[in-house]
Amino acid sequence: MSAFPGDVPSSPSADGKKVLLAAPRGYCAGVDRAVDAVEKALELYGAPIYVRKEIVHNKFVVETLTGRGAIFVSETDEVPEGARVVFSAHGVSPAVHAEAAQRNLATIDATCPLVTKVHKEAVRFANTDYDILLIGHDGHEEVEGTQGEAPEHIQVVNGPEDVDNIEVRDPDKVIWLSQTTLSVDETMVTVRKLRERFPNLQDPPSDDICYATQNRQVAIKQIGPRADVVIIVGSANSSNSVRLVEVALEAGAGAAYRVDKAEQIDLVWLENATTVGLSSGASVPEILVREVLEFLADHGYTEVETVTTATENVQFTLPKNLRADLKSAGFEPDKAPKRPRPARRSS
Repeated sequence: MSAFPGDVPSSPSADGKKVLLAAPRGYCAGVDRAVDAVEKALELYGAPIYVRKEIVHNKFVVETLTGRGAIFVSETDEVPEGARVVFSAHGVSPAVHAEAAQRNLATIDATCPLVTKVHKEAVRFANTDYDILLIGHDGHEEVEGTQGEAPEHIQVVNGPEDVDNIEVRDPDKVIWLSQTTLSVDETMVTVRKLRERFPNLQDPPSDDICYATQNRQVAIKQIGPRADVVIIVGSANSSNSVRLVEVALEAGAGAAYRVDKAEQIDLVWLENATTVGLSSGASVPEILVREVLEFLADHGYTEVETVTTATENVQFTLPKNLRADLKSAGFEPDKAPKRPRPARRSS
């Protein structure tokens, strides 16, 4: 058994209770970059720093950054003229960039590079007059941003139930793209149904679903069949966190639940549960997972087995203009940000 690294010990449980801890889990490179961008902006320019939408879909992260001087707004017109604003990891449409320019805002674009890739694909295929079927969830910031790149060419497909209502101009010039945080399996169900209607449907030039989303789902698929209960740490508006609960159930977990933090765990869930699976969405800081591990240890789940299905070493640099300003001011743009850590647990 591999012990949980860091502050939480692993020791055999007298009654066989154990935690199967997914690896990888938590922060992906895009989220780390976005959160780091806000932290570094606050450090360099001082508060307040405005952020359009939630920088990432996690309550703890938003609350922590708010405490440091970030002001979260829903729309660009809520930012005072001439102020500095960070665009979230989910990306924004060209119209949002144009509005920011009209208001003379100093912008820091923290869009995840993998989302930017999908934006560029949308522009490329719109320029060659394709109908683009964007598989994703209406109202999600990422979908709104991508659709805004070419609204006259893009239709959103929420799932298989939408397929029969899709109309295209030329069935030989249709391509699908997807929101990066979807379930791989769910997306392919929709794609297969789309292809039944449009046999010449083209695939995107590269996989749109992000590496981190896929890796976290693969780990839960390994854990699910072995777990009486799976707990996913993540916020309700985090698409990839919600999908992890679904993936756990599909993989055979006895039950699966999502929580923002340890105190939301209902002890009823743990009744008759010997093995608990644990993972977190791609926008979840590790401190929240550690607190769940401590909660579980307090209730007899002292043995921790790390289930490793992939190794992640992807890193993204900070937005170009922020990097330049940091360098000019003598800061270290590439230095790892300081993250809050829980108190050391007494053994």
